[in-house]
Amino acid sequence: MDSSISDKFEFLLGDWKLEYYIPKSQFSDACTEIGQGTFKMILNDRYVQFEYTTESGGAAKGIFAWDDKINAFRYWWFENSGNFSIATCNFINETTLAMNWHETLLVQTFTKETDERVVLKMQYPDGNSGYELVMKVNMHRI
Repeated sequence: MDSSISDKFEFLLGDWKLEYYIPKSQFSDACTEIGQGTFKMILNDRYVQFEYTTESGGAAKGIFAWDDKINAFRYWWFENSGNFSIATCNFINETTLAMNWHETLLVQTFTKETDERVVLKMQYPDGNSGYELVMKVNMHRI
């Protein structure tokens, strides 16, 4: 990797207010949710941890780690519901982290809009060379 993990994740590190918008889709009914999350460096700054909780009691923890073998980041995601997933991800540019979730066709991006705002989008192929929005989270720095 050509720069440190903290340099790559700098725009995500810190505490965030999370505003979820989930449209009706094949995966869920429409809903909104509020939460709080934190991205931080852990274990001698070798990994990035993302933790969040929601007002309805949802909670999850994820770990990003660089994998020299594939020249990309790996991501492990664990929810308090018992669900867990793995993704492969990398930075498209200095302000966008793109993720492909294994065993699904879901793609997710974290995109910096300003120093105080990041937008997370999860999408699914719509069959017409585009993507259907499955979830959008507006992240506001606390």
